[in-house]
Amino acid sequence: MGVAIRDILADSKETLTWDDLSGIAALDAHNALYQFLSIIRQPDGTPLMNGAGRVTSHLSGILFRMVNFLEKGIRPVFVFDGKPPEFKQETINERREHRARADEAWKAALREGDMEEAYKQASAATRIDSHTIESSRELLDLLGIPWVQAPSEGEAQAAYMARQGKVAYAVSQDYDSLLFGSPVLVRNLTVSGRRKMRGRTITVNPERIALSSLLDGLGITREQLVEIGILVGTDFNPGIRGVGGKTALKIVRNGEFESVIAEKQPDFDPAPVREFFLDPPVTDDYTLEWRTPDVEGVVEMLCGRYDFSEERVRSALAKVSVKATQKTLDAWF
Repeated sequence: MGVAIRDILADSKETLTWDDLSGIAALDAHNALYQFLSIIRQPDGTPLMNGAGRVTSHLSGILFRMVNFLEKGIRPVFVFDGKPPEFKQETINERREHRARADEAWKAALREGDMEEAYKQASAATRIDSHTIESSRELLDLLGIPWVQAPSEGEAQAAYMARQGKVAYAVSQDYDSLLFGSPVLVRNLTVSGRRKMRGRTITVNPERIALSSLLDGLGITREQLVEIGILVGTDFNPGIRGVGGKTALKIVRNGEFESVIAEKQPDFDPAPVREFFLDPPVTDDYTLEWRTPDVEGVVEMLCGRYDFSEERVRSALAKVSVKATQKTLDAWF
């Protein structure tokens, strides 16, 4: 879900071409996997599966999207969520209930033959389980793409890595990365260039938001940006009913954050949420190393166990091999 501050970010978004994106990119792994699982589906909403009924949409997304990244000079690193903070439990429970309702609505739409509604509800019912995580990590290892286990929120870890200069930017569809202090957030990298939305096909281009430009443009500090997030609601608190980004910006600029919270939510202490955004649990215990893909290992996994087309898998991996030969391996990986 993330923090709903889109309405105050319009002037800070910069549309990019893929040529602008070379460098090391820290991907919020769960966010990317949700994208793959939500979008890579049959027309009736059924996810891609192998003969044994194992979902493979996420593996397809990782393979073909990451090959595309590598072709374009982007060196990805996946950052996986760790243990969520206790005050996220309410959001987690709400999401489970939402997915359960969407799953029932999907089945109902299938019975009624409404394929558009079925696809919509199936996407909303998307969930990540232990198989998703384990198989994703296995494929990343075989592709030679590093991944990092965050102690808590993946977006917080990715933002920390960006602040440390270990990566060029963080990748997520959510804006929480900005509250966590990522100097640069890039969106729309894990979605296809064209996708269906509300019954029509739209073109989706990568976009970049620079935190410093955002804060300067709004005339606020990062601490105040976090306060705006708390007012509208985050994954860690419900926010104030009826308060959107523009209203929250006005409240914060007027120095009324504490008084509004005290009036509207007298039983809520914003300090733990504020502290979590400004100083979240992160780690330096990781190594970023990109290796040439284990072609036969990838083929054995995807084709031998998940029924992928061997021709398509080898063709995709050949693109990376050809690109690597155009430079020295040290320069590419």
